[in-house]
Amino acid sequence: MNKNKSLVALCVALGMTAAGTAQAGLFDTNYTKTQYPIVLGHGWMGFDRILGVSYWYGVPAALQSDGATVYLSSVSAQNGNEVRGEQLLAQVQEIVAITGKAKVNLIGHSQGAPTARYVAAIRPDLVASVSTVGGANKGSEAAAVLNDLAPGAAPLRDSLLTALGTLIGFFSGSMTPQDAAAAGADITPANMAVFNGKYPQGVPTSACGEGAYTVNGVRYYSWSGTSPLTNVADVSDPVMGTTALTFNGAPSDGAIGKCSSHLGQVIRDDYRMNHLDEINHNFGLVSLFETNPLTVYRQHANRLKNAGL
Repeated sequence: MNKNKSLVALCVALGMTAAGTAQAGLFDTNYTKTQYPIVLGHGWMGFDRILGVSYWYGVPAALQSDGATVYLSSVSAQNGNEVRGEQLLAQVQEIVAITGKAKVNLIGHSQGAPTARYVAAIRPDLVASVSTVGGANKGSEAAAVLNDLAPGAAPLRDSLLTALGTLIGFFSGSMTPQDAAAAGADITPANMAVFNGKYPQGVPTSACGEGAYTVNGVRYYSWSGTSPLTNVADVSDPVMGTTALTFNGAPSDGAIGKCSSHLGQVIRDDYRMNHLDEINHNFGLVSLFETNPLTVYRQHANRLKNAGL
């Protein structure tokens, strides 16, 4: 028995294979090698990288380590779904041209979900799959509460958020336009219902069910968490715990409700993760009692690979 097989046998004997990277990916260098490039799309107030730190903390490296080709998209930190969607579409077209691949696999977090869905609806020929992570597919109650809070202060709030979005864009090297009012409005449940009427692909027709798995040749997947508080060392947990109060006791990740996150094939909707854990932030301070987010991404890349995507 060679050294690698001996190590696998030891891990199995100790019951270690369920925690951390999936066993199949330990020594199979093609475990995450999808047919089409993976494009990661950030959410509200997001970015690709700032000062060398990725919005998707550790995710690109985890996917690339076993064969995936990964691109970080960069759209407005603050803007409407369709505006962001057009920005992402332009980047997808560039990636297709650069790689020579006909399509891409889009993975969108938070507002990155409707952003990616827009591209797939407008240009399904360029998209192999859309996977949403904590996606605002039916809107965010937290966004609705924020919009309704102190309406007289809305112009000042939106100006400050737009300025913050511009600052994020500057430090991430992006000159995309910012519009906080449009961003906040577009991800409310009411306005997402309008968006879903225009772009219904993969959206469940029931309150908390699954949507169509395949539409116009595009596969749809989703997963999310329902634990706003996961790590006492994470300074963002209190924020997630506070915003979770806007859901009136319904399960959420602190920003998006469990059922709102559903799209296409629901991989899982109850990970012990909050909205930032889903992208492995802050700096990997996630629950010690749940599958590591990096493992979830690796497993999904392998799922896409096995589906021929």
